Amino acid sequence: MTANEEQIEFWNGKAGEVWADAHTQLDLMLAPLSDTALDLAGPVAGLRVLDVGGGCGATTFAIAERGASVWGIDISAPMLQQAAKRVTDEQDVRFSEADAAVHSFSGDHELVFSRFGVMFFDDPVAAFANLRTALSPQGRLTFLCWQAPQLNPWISVPAGAVQPFLPVPSSAPDPRAPGPFAFSERDYVVEVLSSAGFNNVACEPLTATLTVGRTLDDALEFQTRIGPLSRVLAEIEEDAVRVSAMDAARTALEGYLSAEGLRLDAACWLVKADR
Repeated sequence: MTANEEQIEFWNGKAGEVWADAHTQLDLMLAPLSDTALDLAGPVAGLRVLDVGGGCGATTFAIAERGASVWGIDISAPMLQQAAKRVTDEQDVRFSEADAAVHSFSGDHELVFSRFGVMFFDDPVAAFANLRTALSPQGRLTFLCWQAPQLNPWISVPAGAVQPFLPVPSSAPDPRAPGPFAFSERDYVVEVLSSAGFNNVACEPLTATLTVGRTLDDALEFQTRIGPLSRVLAEIEEDAVRVSAMDAARTALEGYLSAEGLRLDAACWLVKADR
């Protein structure tokens, strides 16, 4: 069975390769959120854990370091190839290329965890119902998802700066379409998980200040490769307009540069539920 064909194609193409190449910078940037989420997920030592959308393996290895047996799954072969390079005999981890929405799981995992990997399902209720089958009767779910873009200056500041240079869309996008912000509405997240059969759903805000680059040039390069500007700038056809848009993004971001790097706030939801 297959699902999420568009996402599978996207993450196995150029985008997946770029994210795999930039995984070190991405993992460092997201570490303040990842580490806190794992702390709040509760004790994992001795547990069997399924890490969904773990990409190049940062969260999978972090969970293993806490004493768990971890299975990381993702739909992106390029990112999984990076993860496989980091496996050692001392680590109780394995990786598989699999679509969490339809994969046939054995119900023996005590925790399903994800860092920003579950917002891309074509049918989120069906996907989470399937993920529920991976859990033991007392199992639990914990994941991170982004709040609205306007609550994430690391995204909204550069994106807002280049907005005047973009073509006018013919219609407003669906805010719940598969993508980074599909779960930005708390009530919608609760509705999806409840409809999928989960109990005791809790959705709490989690914020952090992220270092998106050590220098302004680093930050812009990151933003245009895998950050919020990557898809935005792809919509601009004229080179001169693209240069003007980048200049606007640079001007908007430079006010956030400090001795510690370019630092902007981020806001997400820490979601928990019981099987």
